Amino acid sequence: MPQAHSLSDAPHPTLATAVHRRLREDILSGRLPPGQKLKLRDLAQNYGAGASPMREALSRLAAEGLAEQLEHRGFRVATAAPGQLHGLIRSRVLAECAALRESIRRGDAAWEEALLLAEHRLSRAARSLDPHRFVSNPEWEACHLRFHQALLSACDAPPLLSFCDRLREEAQRYRALSNILAYPGRDVAAEHVALARATLDRDAEQAVALLAQHYERTGAFIGADLDGGAG
Repeated sequence: MPQAHSLSDAPHPTLATAVHRRLREDILSGRLPPGQKLKLRDLAQNYGAGASPMREALSRLAAEGLAEQLEHRGFRVATAAPGQLHGLIRSRVLAECAALRESIRRGDAAWEEALLLAEHRLSRAARSLDPHRFVSNPEWEACHLRFHQALLSACDAPPLLSFCDRLREEAQRYRALSNILAYPGRDVAAEHVALARATLDRDAEQAVALLAQHYERTGAFIGADLDGGAG
């Protein structure tokens, strides 16, 4: 169970919000894996909060689909089902490819410069803190997020971009599992370089094809693992 600093000095509404945020981050990052039982006593000890704010935080996570309430048995991290993953990947491809086409059509010189800078910074960050096994690097994760946001940033459709952001966040816990399975064999850096090049060349067909492949590869790694676990 991840260790957390005590939050017990905060007022109850703030404490429940803080606990919710920490738990949410731990679920999305994969530190709390799909299906893990969320035992109230252990959580209270690790996150430094009492039962009431902890239950409130867990109920909010359940409403968001990140936790599941078990009848008379508390909560667990939402399971990762192959069908959910496939639907999420398909939704991301449809939404982000549409946004990328519009971004390529509308993007100006400032957008090109921002994308070049985002890709450069991503290429300079180490994907893993350990070269032999995957250990998430917060710097790489931040650069990765900025790169994907930069790709779409010239799309002048805020509701579509908000939808893309929500899907990206939902996919984060699956991506965390994929990183562990795919590292170090998958050359993610080369995928990003090719995607940036096609986008900057204004080759919309190639760019959206590469973006779709990028997400589908992620889905393939974790999907095979989920299918194997279900068999």
